[in-house]
Amino acid sequence: MSDLKKYIAKRKRTDKAFAKDYAKGFEEFKIGVMLRQARESSGITQEQVAQKLRTNKSAISRIENHSEDIRLSTLRKYAEALGKEIRLEIA
Repeated sequence: MSDLKKYIAKRKRTDKAFAKDYAKGFEEFKIGVMLRQARESSGITQEQVAQKLRTNKSAISRIENHSEDIRLSTLRKYAEALGKEIRLEIA
């Protein structure tokens, strides 16, 4: 088990608020990481995405780094700027 996994497991055992909110926070973080990875694999910069979405680079950075409560319409526009599509799944 990695040091990070050990830390997370210990923190979940000792901090009820952290344990309660961990899954939600991780999902929000994961969305931003997925967006950044999709952008990078497309060979597009944040600046280029910003131009396509008629916004500024800092807005794209916020989307990738703080994607909590991101709108589905924003996700779709972001994906379209990369020439990709969003697929949702309820499991």
